[in-house]
Amino acid sequence: MGAYRPFFTVRIFILNRNKVIKESMSKLTDRVDNQNIINLARQNFENKQRSKLPTVIVNLASQGKIYPETHPLSSGKVEMRYMTAYDEDVLTNASYIREGVVFDKLLETIIVTDIDVADISPVDKDGLLIHARILAYGPEYPVTVADPITKNILHRVVELDKLKNKPFDLVSDKNGEFEYQVNESTHIKFTWVKDDSDSDKISDTLKLAIREVNGDRKSATIEEFIRYEFMAIDAKKFRKYMLNNMPGLDMTFEFESEDGSTFPASFRVGTDLFWF
Repeated sequence: MGAYRPFFTVRIFILNRNKVIKESMSKLTDRVDNQNIINLARQNFENKQRSKLPTVIVNLASQGKIYPETHPLSSGKVEMRYMTAYDEDVLTNASYIREGVVFDKLLETIIVTDIDVADISPVDKDGLLIHARILAYGPEYPVTVADPITKNILHRVVELDKLKNKPFDLVSDKNGEFEYQVNESTHIKFTWVKDDSDSDKISDTLKLAIREVNGDRKSATIEEFIRYEFMAIDAKKFRKYMLNNMPGLDMTFEFESEDGSTFPASFRVGTDLFWF
């Protein structure tokens, strides 16, 4: 048999052990609290330093119409600051590039307005990135276009600050949604807010755009409508309507041809947008 240990000895041992644990936890909590204080002080310092950087107000291509009235983006404006050399680290972050989120991370860094970048519609995001590029490195952006007569590839420079937003005259409701009459018995509400699907399926695109069918906003109802009721010819007309009325930056520019005349042409912005 083991040695007899009086009850009060066991009790003292437990109390001492609890005291040690409590003191250890207290020290750990103090360290955590101190680290929080340090992090908060560092964040406050960084915010103060960034507040000294010049900013500009950028008008959204959608004019804010595609967002709910209560959302800060409904103002149609976003405040953005100039980039610094430190911000360029975002553009070279291998993890961000690999995950395809480098431009979103950049906008998170330089947008001053208190918004979630994930809420920004792609129709507005492109314009914000163009403005970020102008603020960082200037408006000149080299592109390649085809001469409409000779078909030769021309190397030209676009003045990004001369690009304009597309006309956008549709009227939205308080939810930032727009009405469309499919046929005599069916009307839907849609918007361009989200485009977070990597799918190439037309049905997935429609599910993201359509928010209501004949007053019913349930996702199951919308999916059933797309699957069983939305005839292909009507769906095609709707997609064309969305495309023709979609807000965004007009990426058309007047280029000089080989014979000295000019011609309008669209150009694509590549991954080299922030490199020159």
